[in-house]
Amino acid sequence: MDVVFFTAWIQESVRVLSINRDLLTRLDAAIGDADHGTNLDRGFTSVRQAMEQTPQDTPGQLLTLVGTTLVRRVGGASGPLYGTLFRQLGKSFGDAGEVSLDDLATGLSAAIEAVKRLGKASEGDKTMVDALAPASRALSAAVQEGVKPDEALERAAVAAAEGAKATIPLQARKGRASYLGPRSVGHEDPGAASAALLVSALHP
Repeated sequence: MDVVFFTAWIQESVRVLSINRDLLTRLDAAIGDADHGTNLDRGFTSVRQAMEQTPQDTPGQLLTLVGTTLVRRVGGASGPLYGTLFRQLGKSFGDAGEVSLDDLATGLSAAIEAVKRLGKASEGDKTMVDALAPASRALSAAVQEGVKPDEALERAAVAAAEGAKATIPLQARKGRASYLGPRSVGHEDPGAASAALLVSALHP
């Protein structure tokens, strides 16, 4: 997987987040600030512009650019968290011109650990981690089984979507939603929903 593959992933992410902007904002309106979809749409639009203005030669350079742009352009907690995810993933790839599926699985695992440290969140806290962690496990398991990349990425996307839906009965323990206490139960976490969309963009 080279820079063309990862460019396609980010471009698909821009498209998917734009399409689902209002859905993410509605989810956030129930338990947050009602700006998650708008913030991410704006941030990834800026990412697309940055990619066009400053083309990158390697996957690592590209994803580092994506992360840095998100930190600068996305408000609230989402900017630093998603920025960390992409920058750590880019860092894990180093200067390699191409990366393997195993590299992606390893890098994603490290990136999620960085997000968990920054947000002080674990699975079950009703955050983006609840979608990202199952996706990472599914991808790593697929690599161990030796399945083809398309199937491995599809498994990751399915696991992320299931993880996001599984946040509905949870009570939030992190972020603004945690202030609602039991009232946060019954709502899908917007961060988990957007994370699932990003993982799905790996397998459009």
